[in-house]
This record gives sequence, C-alpha cells and structure tokens, in this order.
Amino acid sequence: MFSKILIANRGEIALRIIRACKEMGIATVAVFSEADESSLHVSLADESICIGPAPVTDSYLNISAILSAAVLTGAEAIHPGYGLLSENPKFARLCAQCEIAFIGPSWDLIEKMGDKDQARSTMEAAGVPIVPGTDIIDDPDEAQKRADAIGYPLLVKARSGGGGKGIRLVERSEAFLNEFHMARQEAQNAFSDGAVYLEKFLTRVKHIEVQLLCDHHGNVVTLGERECSIQRKNQKLLEESPSPSLTEETRQSMMAVSAKAAKAIGYKNAGTIEFLLDTQGNYYFMEMNTRLQVEHPITEMVTGIDIVKWQIRIASGLALTFTQDDVHIQGHAIECRINAENPLLDFRPNCGTISFLHVPGGPWVRFDTLLYQGYAIPPYYDSLVGKLIVHSKTRELTIRKMKAALCELVIEGIEHTSQVQLDILSNELFVKGDYYTDFMEVAFDKTISE
Repeated sequence: MFSKILIANRGEIALRIIRACKEMGIATVAVFSEADESSLHVSLADESICIGPAPVTDSYLNISAILSAAVLTGAEAIHPGYGLLSENPKFARLCAQCEIAFIGPSWDLIEKMGDKDQARSTMEAAGVPIVPGTDIIDDPDEAQKRADAIGYPLLVKARSGGGGKGIRLVERSEAFLNEFHMARQEAQNAFSDGAVYLEKFLTRVKHIEVQLLCDHHGNVVTLGERECSIQRKNQKLLEESPSPSLTEETRQSMMAVSAKAAKAIGYKNAGTIEFLLDTQGNYYFMEMNTRLQVEHPITEMVTGIDIVKWQIRIASGLALTFTQDDVHIQGHAIECRINAENPLLDFRPNCGTISFLHVPGGPWVRFDTLLYQGYAIPPYYDSLVGKLIVHSKTRELTIRKMKAALCELVIEGIEHTSQVQLDILSNELFVKGDYYTDFMEVAFDKTISE
C-alpha cells in the first residue's frame, strides 16, 4: 500500500480523496494555484505545494509542476480526481516513466477510450450495442452523403470531445455542411484535434451509466447503474441510483455487457460505461469515462462500497475482496449538484465570499463541498461548489429527504442552484420517473424564462 499520495486536483474532489487517505492511514500532498491558497484541501492535506498562477493551464494542467511536486515530496502515487488531468494519457504515461503510480487505468487505455471513434469500434468488437454512425470522416462531400444515408437528426461529434464541446446537432440536410465545418473548428480549438464522426441522434432517450471496478487480477465487478438524464447543455445536474426506468432484465443485460467489455479491453481501476436508453428499452454505447465520476457518491450510498478507497487499493496491486454476488443495491440515492450560478441570468457563473453557511444533517445526508464561511470563490474554475447526496429506503422517501435537505441548506453571499434542484424534484415528470435528456428544455427552462 502507498504511504503518500499527491492529489492532482482541487475543490470538493480533492477533499474527498484526502478524507479517504486519512481513513487508510496514507499521507497526502495537496497542490494548489495561487488563487486557491485559502482552499480547504490545502489546509487539510499533510503537505501542500503551490504549482503556479490561477489559470488552470499554469497550475492544475501544468504536468511538469505536478510531477516535480510529487518527486520533491516523495509521493508514491498521484490521484487525479475527475476533470483536469484525469483522462490525459500523456500525464498518465509520464507518471509511469517517473515510477509514480497513476491511480487510474493505463495511459494507453485512457488514450483508446478518449478517442471517441476508436472507443466506438472497440466496444462494438466487444459486443456492446452502438448508435448507428460512421468512423472518422474528413471529406465534406463524403460526409454529406453519409449523413443523408443515416438520416436526420444526427450529431457531428468530435473524436476528442468532452463536456458537450465539439458536438453539433444537425436537423436537416441543408444545414449539414455548415455544422460539419463548425464542429471541426470547435474541436480543433478545444482539443487541438479537428477529427469528427457522425452519429444518429436518438430522441427521447435516457442517459444511463454503469460503474465498474476492475483489479489487476482479472476481477471485474459492476456496482449498479446511475440515471443521469437531468442535464442542461450536456452537463449533468441531478443523478439517482438505481434508475427508475430500467426493467430488471435490461439492468442485468447492461451489467453483463459492461463487465464483458471491461474484460475484453483489459480495463483496470474504476471506470464508467455510459449508455443511451430509448423508449423501447434498447440501449447503445455512448462513451467510457476512465476516471472517477462526479456522481460516484450515490453508488457508494446504495452499495456501501467506498469507490475512492478501492481506486487506491487497486492501483497499489491489491485484489478486490468481494465478487459480483456480494454487491447488493440497497434503497435509493439522489445527488444534486450545487453550482455557483444565477439561474435567472441563464445560469451565469457567480463568484463571491460565503457570508453564511449551514450544511444540512441527519441520517444518510452527505454534502461534499469546498465551501466554508468566509471562503471567497475564485472566478477561474468550475462553478460546482458542492454535491448534496441523500439515501433512503425508497425513491419516494429519497425525494422527500432531498427536498428537506435542500430547504435546510443555506449558502449566503453567492447565487446558487438549490432552488432549481427543488423545482426539478417537484416536477411531475421527475416524480413519475418519466423524464429524458431533454427534460430541462421541455419542462423547465420555459418556466425560468417566464
């Protein structure tokens, strides 16, 4: 087991990893930008090192600075959290070259699954259903022909896309070429890779993901699924587990396919396979996230398994101590992402100093946050400031518990999205579980604008 781990991240996920390490008796090293000097993860870690100015390119994406900090402090491993460098194959490869364990899969698997086109073909070869589409396509005229053959609506998707960038929806043939060129340019600007492919756009679909843990001894376990269909501009807002929409037959099929795919590609550590589920119960591979997910706490709530601790154990070479038969989903869990945004101003990010903070409590209520009273939120980073997670015996009771927790949560000094979450939880479609990825557009955004 490692004796010291460097956390190459910030905010609530850095705190989450520090807490896991403390419980395991592992020393921690925090890295921070000049703007994050007063952040909680800096004071709670055993050691901390400033790695550069506020912009992420000069600090949290500064690979040489992070690796230098690891070498200087004698860290044996680096946990990348989510976002930032967590799915950067170059970073994972350099960790290996420096003989520092990367707490995640190997760099070549990150590279393979990060290439959306290669991921599609890899999953198809492993027997996973994929959405009808094309391989990488460069010639505009050929792309137009293929698009017309697939039919509209369809998506032009960046090979190296993520976070909704490099994706263009095309609803008619006449608009295709313009959107094709715009997607390529956007992808080039965002990822320095303008390669795109085409994919049929499925309407009225749900976004379902399966959590995996895979060790270095051939053991693969699925930890159930998460429903992630409440989204705005391709960014998740609320997640729940288990999904209220899956039949047990579909659930078992999805789990089996995911485990088979993980074994086929030789996956190691925690990972998530994401699917689109249509109204007929058919599911299709969307992408694989080769890292810890923001929404991992709800899986921990319903399984009782600490995913972060198992990431660390697996990276150190330990085998899973449980099998698929030992995994039992108990009750229901919901996570609401609390963002420092103003919903009345098109969710504009909002910074400020926290003048008062009250965190909800009670059994099976968890608030993962970077906030404390007096903390000044810097304007340079993601607007996520906390994740409120609750668990109860049934979905109905969990919705009630989440509403109570949101009403108890007080964050003064900034605008935030807790009221938006309350509105979602009270919506009839959500209560019925009859919602899709377009929920915010068809049932919610109209209300905000009125």
